[in-house]
Amino acid sequence: MAELLDSLWKYNLARVVVIDVSDDYRLMKPPLPSSCYPVLQELWMPVHNLRSRLPGADLVEGYLYDWHQSPAEEQDVWFVGVVHMDLVEQLLAESGRVSA
Repeated sequence: MAELLDSLWKYNLARVVVIDVSDDYRLMKPPLPSSCYPVLQELWMPVHNLRSRLPGADLVEGYLYDWHQSPAEEQDVWFVGVVHMDLVEQLLAESGRVSA
């Protein structure tokens, strides 16, 4: 009889940490290391096609996707940077563009 030696969920799910990068836009500063931002949410998502699903994912209400950082090792954390929707609308209004 076959025997599983490890937990399969480790290979099917990825830990995703959603961080608020709004201050980068508010202060117009270069980005910091991912670990320096406030964490909004931590969740587990299926690994399959994660890279292509993240930009369209609604991870935290009131925030819009900005970027993601995939892990160097398969079992490490994915970081997803999001920007507060009110700040995006404010910046678009100031630049003369239509709001999101």
